[in-house]
Amino acid sequence: MSQSAVTRTPVRAAGVAERERPSFGRRTAEVAEKSWRPLALLVVCFAAWWVVAATEMVEAYLVPSPGATLDVILDKPDYLWQHSWVTTYETLIGFVIAVAVGVLSAVLMVASTTVEKTLYPILLFAQVVPKIAIAPLFVVWLGFGIAPKILIAVLIAFFPVVISMVTGLKAVDPEMLQLSATMGARPWQTFLKIRFPASLPHLFSGLKVAVTLAVTGAVVGEFVGANEGLGYVILQANGNLDTPMLFAGLLVMSLIGVVLFALVEIAEKLLLPWHASRRDQGATTTY
Repeated sequence: MSQSAVTRTPVRAAGVAERERPSFGRRTAEVAEKSWRPLALLVVCFAAWWVVAATEMVEAYLVPSPGATLDVILDKPDYLWQHSWVTTYETLIGFVIAVAVGVLSAVLMVASTTVEKTLYPILLFAQVVPKIAIAPLFVVWLGFGIAPKILIAVLIAFFPVVISMVTGLKAVDPEMLQLSATMGARPWQTFLKIRFPASLPHLFSGLKVAVTLAVTGAVVGEFVGANEGLGYVILQANGNLDTPMLFAGLLVMSLIGVVLFALVEIAEKLLLPWHASRRDQGATTTY
């Protein structure tokens, strides 16, 4: 009998049990288990909002009812969509630039102690400066176009990316680095095979924070000077005492942040299945 005709059975390590892939019903139940609490909290918040508006505890021109806010969203979908797209575009461009520059800066800081000691204090100083205070300068320097909004989004989202990436690159097991050096790996090989993959869980934690901050940065830039975007919508509604439109702009802005956060989390699960499985339930279990 030829060797190819022999049926090989998979060898399992002693003490390790393989988990079966969860069924669709089980995955649905897990999603429901994780989602019902925040959904219940949202329902409670909207119910409290409705009660405050219905009982006129606060004047309607200060706090509109959920129905009035929903009517504005349904009556002017094109208007809100146009300005939402502008804010989303500014957010995405600023986020991408912040990630690229932040990752590069983190790599340089980890690779060189001199660069870290030189750059880190400057980054910390730039972070503690209120962006709303320097946003008017960007408008003066760059005009009322899209550039100052993107720049503010970059500045706000940049710091979490750098800090998380530096932490991840430094959190590598020293024994792995010693083993890599013993086996003759070059520095760039060690970086690509060990340091960078090990830093990705930390990086994605920073990205989820950064993408929500980028939304805030774009809106802050629109507050200072713009003729489009959700920040412009909120300012116009505030000036006209149009609180239903103001609340509608806030809700749409929050929705953009939630959607972008969810997209980054989905990317994390797709790119880091080993990390997601180990964090949640794991592909294998020991006993």
